[in-house]
Amino acid sequence: MNRIIIDNAFQALASYDPDRISSVLTEDAEWLSPPGNAVAVALGATHHMVGRQAIVHFFAQDFPRLFARDVTVTFHSFHADGEGAVVESTLTATLADGKHYSNDYCFVFELRDGLIHRVREYVDTARGLRMIVGEVSQQSPTQRAPA
Repeated sequence: MNRIIIDNAFQALASYDPDRISSVLTEDAEWLSPPGNAVAVALGATHHMVGRQAIVHFFAQDFPRLFARDVTVTFHSFHADGEGAVVESTLTATLADGKHYSNDYCFVFELRDGLIHRVREYVDTARGLRMIVGEVSQQSPTQRAPA
């Protein structure tokens, strides 16, 4: 069951359709990414989205501004237990500037009543920064100044 919920969620996120994205999230959903991650830096976005509306806005409006086309998520492993799931995957895409993006992710999902309640995202921030902004600061991601 968890696998179906997560598969549906990824399909909804990839649709850029606000109603479809909204339908897989609890009202008080949260999405936590590493501070200083490349996507947040490039878009001037937060790494901690709180509430369904914030997450829907990000995936329907902001995400497509950076990941322009050919967005593909390849699942490598899926582990589920109770109301949680851990997914290892690779995201590939063509960026708005035409460059190729490919990075590995680990998502930890907390579900509630068949909906996504909380996501903790883990990603190689240095690799993402190199691909998206072309450089990596010697400072830790939490020390980076906002873009």
